[in-house]
Amino acid sequence: MTASPLIFGEVLFDHFPGGDTVLGGAPFNVAWHLHAFGAQPLLISRVGADANGAAVRTAMRSWGTDASGLQEDTQRSTGQVDIAIVGGEPHYTIRPDAAFDAIRADSLPPIAETSLLYHGTLALRDAASRAVLKTLREFSGAPVFLDVNLRAPWWGMTDVLHLIAGARWVKMNAAELDMLAGEKGDIASRARRWVGDHNLDMAIITLGAQGVLAIDAAGHTIVPRPPRATRVIGPVGAGDAFSAVLILGLINGWDMALTLKRAQDFASAILGQRGAIVANSGVYRGFCTAWRIPYAAP
Repeated sequence: MTASPLIFGEVLFDHFPGGDTVLGGAPFNVAWHLHAFGAQPLLISRVGADANGAAVRTAMRSWGTDASGLQEDTQRSTGQVDIAIVGGEPHYTIRPDAAFDAIRADSLPPIAETSLLYHGTLALRDAASRAVLKTLREFSGAPVFLDVNLRAPWWGMTDVLHLIAGARWVKMNAAELDMLAGEKGDIASRARRWVGDHNLDMAIITLGAQGVLAIDAAGHTIVPRPPRATRVIGPVGAGDAFSAVLILGLINGWDMALTLKRAQDFASAILGQRGAIVANSGVYRGFCTAWRIPYAAP
């Protein structure tokens, strides 16, 4: 691993039924996990000049994560999401006009060589943050990992397809594949066509308890064995945990089948935790030992 991954997008607080509030946001979660796994990510995001923004900085400092890319907004508040659990699945109401909607190019830190640029779709609902991402894509020249995250009403087909056009790897769930590629045909054939149509290196389709399916540019299909059943304590954040290990495998040159298995195993471990991130070093140390990689968090 010769360079650090660049992570762009939202930091926010998830508000759960019953009053629990948990720090998260897909890019923040991915950066949190990657830091523990020794990848030295740089997170580019924006928080409010409020108590939640201060809490984000405190959490990053305690975990040892680089906070130089975390901007502060005096006009907008730190992002917030209201979560309802329906049938065991999380449903999201994302509050508008958050600080992460207004990431600024003139507040970016110096950016060194980048191994990979990760971003989702939610933080691009506002023109300001979209413009900064465009700058980062052009300036860094890094290969792009797009983590599709379609949350109504904060996405449009034209915008998402434009983002896919500049990506090498795209991850989405089966419902998102339906929305973007239609429902005609089985998942594997639609994903294979999607990869060819958009000139991708790989599409990764997460299938919940059924595991994951990956299709590469040559049309090869990788379907690792689904993970063992896990006692689900927190249904939010498993996808971000999966993305983090997938990125780890890409920047370390791991075999893709092995990478997908490791990503599934780690995502299953996060399902057994409360919240999308954990500050329990033991959760990470075991994986680092098994995978023979450095552990970097406290």
